[in-house]
Amino acid sequence: MNARNLMTDDVETVHEDDEISEVLTRLGSAEFNGFPVVDDDERVVGIVTQHDLVHMFQPSDRTLWIPIGFPPFLETLEYAIDLSWDDLDTELDLLKHANKPVRTVMTDDVVTVAPDTDFDRILDLLVDDERDINRLPVVDEQGKLLGIVARQDVLRAVRDERRAGEKSVS
Repeated sequence: MNARNLMTDDVETVHEDDEISEVLTRLGSAEFNGFPVVDDDERVVGIVTQHDLVHMFQPSDRTLWIPIGFPPFLETLEYAIDLSWDDLDTELDLLKHANKPVRTVMTDDVVTVAPDTDFDRILDLLVDDERDINRLPVVDEQGKLLGIVARQDVLRAVRDERRAGEKSVS
């Protein structure tokens, strides 16, 4: 079994110049949580996920750390004050980023596979501890998108193979 056998070939994509607001809207009505990002030649140039889009609204850059202590400040305590304004802050972030192209938030170091990539290699990529990969774009030699293999596709294949094995034993 290889990527060609596992992949879904009807893949929704976004273009690298699509606005973040448009991608968020499409993602909100999709049954999955990310899109391959393609250029004008339909080559995969990145992937954008819910995580990438939510990351825009993280208030980590709005935390003020204040050292508190007495002279000579040999021992100090640090207090963190969250400067975010919750809903208003999120709305301001959305307004600030809405018209930017999706290439500004996408993951551009996307892991892809060829159609003949074997099942074991696909498994290795999907369970990699360093990268949280949920989907693997399947591309040709020029990097053009042919399909996508999701974790769900791999799990379904394992399930189907186990069921087929159980029937042959019976």
